[in-house]
Amino acid sequence: MPKKDPYASLRFKEFRYFLVIRFALIFAWGMQFVVIEWEIYSMTKDPLSLGFIGLAEVIPAVSLALFAGHFVDKLEKRSLLQKCILGFLFISTGLFLLTWPLFNSHLSVDLTLILVYAMVFVGGIVRAFLGPTVFSLFSLIIPKKHYPNGSVWSSGAWQMGAVLGPAIGGLTIGWIGVHWSLLVIVGFALVAFVFLLFIESKPIMNTAQDEGVLKSLKEGIQYVYNTKEILGAISLDMIAVLFGGAIALLPVFAQDILHVGSTGFGFLRAAPAVGSFLTIMIVTYFPLNKHAGLKLLAAVFGFGACIIVFGISQWFLVSLIALFFSGVTDGISVVIRQTILQLKTPDHMRGRVASVNGMFVGSSNELGAFESGITAKLMGTVTAVVFGGTMTCFVVLLTGLFSPKMRKLDFSKDLEDNDLS
Repeated sequence: MPKKDPYASLRFKEFRYFLVIRFALIFAWGMQFVVIEWEIYSMTKDPLSLGFIGLAEVIPAVSLALFAGHFVDKLEKRSLLQKCILGFLFISTGLFLLTWPLFNSHLSVDLTLILVYAMVFVGGIVRAFLGPTVFSLFSLIIPKKHYPNGSVWSSGAWQMGAVLGPAIGGLTIGWIGVHWSLLVIVGFALVAFVFLLFIESKPIMNTAQDEGVLKSLKEGIQYVYNTKEILGAISLDMIAVLFGGAIALLPVFAQDILHVGSTGFGFLRAAPAVGSFLTIMIVTYFPLNKHAGLKLLAAVFGFGACIIVFGISQWFLVSLIALFFSGVTDGISVVIRQTILQLKTPDHMRGRVASVNGMFVGSSNELGAFESGITAKLMGTVTAVVFGGTMTCFVVLLTGLFSPKMRKLDFSKDLEDNDLS
């Protein structure tokens, strides 16, 4: 096998199944979020209601994240992922019923909103376990020397789902309506469940019998805190997503500012993921190993600048291009962060480290949505987006100025020492 084979990880059959599962789940989750965003804003015409979607999911996701990581490390990963997919099927089926005229015609608007938020809350519980489980299963499917290559392809599958899910969601809202769009989501969740059946059960790497929950959680937190490469990268990414949460306000831009309807909304929602996906595919051939810290700082600063341009734009094409390049910069950040996590995390702690990462980065998407909803309510939609992008750039400048370890971050030597390049 060539030393720098860009397709090295794809030569493992179970990893190819894993990519299909990852794509299908992200596609379904992204499409579902877009459809629900559209439906709730159509019902309320209140940007704050969009923020509550993020809040409803982030509360259980953050509250349970560390405990989920502990149990993920203790349990068999394939069967746990099956349970997560079944939980997602329950949510998507419930939302399908809530948007069925035969069913919701007997419900008031307020009750329908409460039930939708309740389903989103359950989704936060599922997500607390889903992320660490997928992260841990990844490491049991391919050899360690292929982790960097596998991380790129895994991120690519994630981004492809993130591209197509929102785009198809926006299009199907106009073509077949919200209700039947949710049935498509159920179908993709079923695809993920079927492909998981072709992956064999995996050994449990953390076999310590006398390890209490609190001790286990403390160990995971301490490891992330003491590993400055991990802590710095995910903290920076968290800040960028928290303040750059313009995506949560896209229904407002599509309906009330750019006036492009559900089709334009789908394109706007997909544009960042298209840019990110293309970047990740290019990085497959041109790794970002050298000067990774400087590249990460530049990427996050560029992300903030793109959000500012999007916020002040009054033209659909300019907005679309700004969101596309926000995805390009985000793709660089994703690859660097995922490579750091895979290389620096020992096998027996992957669930806990992934959970801490989820608290930092994953939850910041929903907190960013909530922050954007509040600031849009207080400042106005455009001002809120520009404020978020400006804060992102400001935090990057402070990080670059006061964190020499981040500026010097370079894991090309680690790859050479571990025969991973």
